[in-house]
This record gives sequence, C-alpha cells and structure tokens, in this order.
Amino acid sequence: WELVTPATNTAAGSNLSGKVQIDGSSTVYPISEAMAEEFQKANPGVQVTVASSGTGGGFKKFCAGETDISNASRPIKPEEVELCKKGNIEYIELPIAYDGISVVTNSQNNFLQCLTVPELKRMWEPGAQGKVTQWNQVNPKFPAQKIGLYGPGTDSGTYDYFTQAVVGKEGESRGDYTASEDDNTLVQGVSADPGGIAFFGYAYYENNKDKLKLVSIDNGKGCVQPSPQTIADGTYQPLARPEFIYIKKTVATRPEVKAFVDFNYAQANQKLISEVGYVPLPSDILSEVQTRFNSGKVGSIFEGEGSQVGVTLKDLLKKQQ
Repeated sequence: WELVTPATNTAAGSNLSGKVQIDGSSTVYPISEAMAEEFQKANPGVQVTVASSGTGGGFKKFCAGETDISNASRPIKPEEVELCKKGNIEYIELPIAYDGISVVTNSQNNFLQCLTVPELKRMWEPGAQGKVTQWNQVNPKFPAQKIGLYGPGTDSGTYDYFTQAVVGKEGESRGDYTASEDDNTLVQGVSADPGGIAFFGYAYYENNKDKLKLVSIDNGKGCVQPSPQTIADGTYQPLARPEFIYIKKTVATRPEVKAFVDFNYAQANQKLISEVGYVPLPSDILSEVQTRFNSGKVGSIFEGEGSQVGVTLKDLLKKQQ
C-alpha cells in the first residue's frame, strides 16, 4: 500500500519544495509514515511518498535508482551491494530505531506462554515442511492441535533476520506457511486461526494487542517478552534488532531530503517512533548517526554482510569511526 499526502496550503510553513520517494520494509513503514505526515505539516511544499514492498523489494528499486530512501529491517546483503554497484548507487546507511520481532498466537490460545529457540526452530526449519503440523510435535505438553503458520514473505528483512536467528541460516525455512509482505494480513490470519502463530515487527503487535497474544522467548536464560525495555537493553534475544534507512548519496544534500532525514533524527521527534510501537535509539547513538549522515559516510557498518545476530550498534559505529 502507499501513502501519498497531497501538498496543500503552500503559503504556510517552510519554503521547501520537492519530492521524497521512500519504499522498502513493511516493518519500518509505520515510522516513515508517521514522520512523513508530521514533516509535511511543517513543510507543505514537500511531497513524501511511502510504499512498502519489503526490504528486498525496496533495495531492488533503490539500487535501480527509482527511490531516494530505502527502508530496511536488516542490513544490506552482499548481492544487494553488488546490485547498487551496478546501478552506480552509493548510499548512506543509518540505523533508525530498535525492534523486537514478536511471536504471537491467537488471543484464545491458552496453552502457549513461552517458546524456546529450539522449539521455534523445530517449527520453522526446512525439514519441518509437511512433517511438523501439530502443536504436540513441537512440545509433547502441547495439545494435538493443527499449527497454522503465518510469516513475512521471502522479500522481507524480518524473514531474513528471523531465519538467521532461529534456524541458523538466513532465508532458510519451510515453505508451507501463509506468507505476506503486508503485516496486517498476517495479523488478520493469526487472529482468525485458533492454532495460529506468526512473527512480525513489534509495532504490529502493539497496534493489534486486543486481537493477539504475545509469546515469550527463551534463549537459554529464561522466558522474556518483547517490550520497549527488553528490546532497548538487548535482553530480548535473539530477536531484538536495529531497523535502518538507506539514503541515496546523490540526493542526501538536496534540501528537502536533508530536511526530512534531519527531522527523523531530531530529539523532539523520537516520540513518534515510540508512538508507532518501536524503540528510539539512545541519545549517544542518535548523535553518532547524525554525524554519520552529516559527513556523508557511505557503505554499511555491517560491511555488506547482511543480518548479524547479537552485535551492537554502538560497537559497529565505533569501529567505523
């Protein structure tokens, strides 16, 4: 889906004009949507369009030169680095917020409170396809009820990160699940399926908590639920991760693009990130990210390797200085 807010009432606000085109991750979409809405109120001459074709779909458009900013719920992968090289697209990679991939079930589920990472793997690994179909196959304490699996499609950065963290290999999972790049479709699916389970960004749980039940995850140190606190301090492992925006280097100094990116990182606007259900970056990292943008530093702090579980932004940004 796409958000286009018409630029009206040009007499008010700033004298900036132009267009900013954004596409990519459905997880990051609510952040860009909220920022675009507020930014356009202050800058009615600028039109910001936000679409969400998934992290992978967004990078394809970005590396082809079709967009100014690409939203991503994982770092850029080696094959996307190559794609951007071919398209002569240099980019500035900026973390924008923290997310905790949330595992949810139907709100009527009364047997599932917590899953271990090995249980999640048993459910999602490629070898489970067509074989692990009942809840009691995941854990004998669970009932012999049919599992309904819902998850992001293979173009999704959330899918990439989840499979890396849970199965141990990025992009490897069973294929017999209901897949969608639209997280609202996954919410609808699991909320209508008594044996359903899904995973997606924390904001989509926050905005639908009346319809869903959150599952705690045990990574060997006890059951932990995602919350702003556990996502920020990293105790929600291995599913807490940073989100990103990638800005095309050649447009980064264009006044309307620069103003929009600066707006995203202004301390006063971090509340918009909390409001949509994500965790703002701490102020020390926020200022490092602003410096990175202002100095026009290109490339990835992940060295183009894609998803990495258990690394900290602080260490990676320091290493790059």
